[in-house]
Amino acid sequence: MTIRIRTVAALSGAALLAAGLTTLAPAATAAPVAPAAPAAAATPHRVLFDNSKAETAGNADWIISTSQPDPLAQNANPTTEKSWTGALSAWGVALQKTGQYSLKTLPAGSAITYGTGGALDLANFDTFVVPEPNIRFSAAEKSAIMKFVQNGGGLFLVSDHVNSDRNNDGWDSPKIINDLLTSNGVNNNDPFGFSVDLLNITTDNPRAVNDATDPVLHGPFGTVTGSILRNGTTFTLKPADNPSVKGLVYRTGSSGNTGAFFVTSTFGSGRVAVWGDSSPVDDGTGQSGNTLFDGWDDPAGTDAALALNATAWLSKA
Repeated sequence: MTIRIRTVAALSGAALLAAGLTTLAPAATAAPVAPAAPAAAATPHRVLFDNSKAETAGNADWIISTSQPDPLAQNANPTTEKSWTGALSAWGVALQKTGQYSLKTLPAGSAITYGTGGALDLANFDTFVVPEPNIRFSAAEKSAIMKFVQNGGGLFLVSDHVNSDRNNDGWDSPKIINDLLTSNGVNNNDPFGFSVDLLNITTDNPRAVNDATDPVLHGPFGTVTGSILRNGTTFTLKPADNPSVKGLVYRTGSSGNTGAFFVTSTFGSGRVAVWGDSSPVDDGTGQSGNTLFDGWDDPAGTDAALALNATAWLSKA
């Protein structure tokens, strides 16, 4: 009896379907799934360029933009070095275009601070770029810079040749950097493991060392083969003082602890890079009245890759 009823029911259902009088029950569906939360935007690497130490004195124009502190106020979507006004604009624009960096400038008349809570305090940045300073750092500023690096910050120093005192105050970049390294109130015993040579080397095309694993020589912005030197200087390395110090690019005929043109080091949990000439970062564009030269794209070096890779390494990008 049960078998007959099932058969009839099945036949009745088939007949109804054939007649178009009923439909099959919909298949069971899974419970609705909530949409995935959008991925959090990556925090940009924060880079502060210094203009508080007469970086535009004389014929220099070592700024990323005349709009300070925020270069985006000049052009929010820069495409070339001419989008911003300054001889370092190519450097700034290249970083900006990646979408991974937030850039600011410490304007003239400002003090370099660390831990004060100000908007342009070093504690708010990952890397501090000081391109050929021409005013000596105050005692408080030297302490601020050293503590910033010691606590994990990146410091990018650019020197120039001896007697490059553009504002005639008795201090040029080699003396200012050496003063930072020997009288800073935090560690006065050669903390980075190098000193600036008091030289004026007219011209050379320094070459990079062979190190396939170095993140500055082989970084996200390309491979570094060398640089240009047009009235600049070199560095003496002192690994006994800081074993992390490393020469990456050397003057022709030099190696080891002498004649280094681009150097990296560490201090505390921070990182340091220093370059022996401002010519390689000059993009040939800038404010009216300055005589500038395009070292950034000079085919004798790979200066753009060196500057940008080093910025990425210092920023722990």
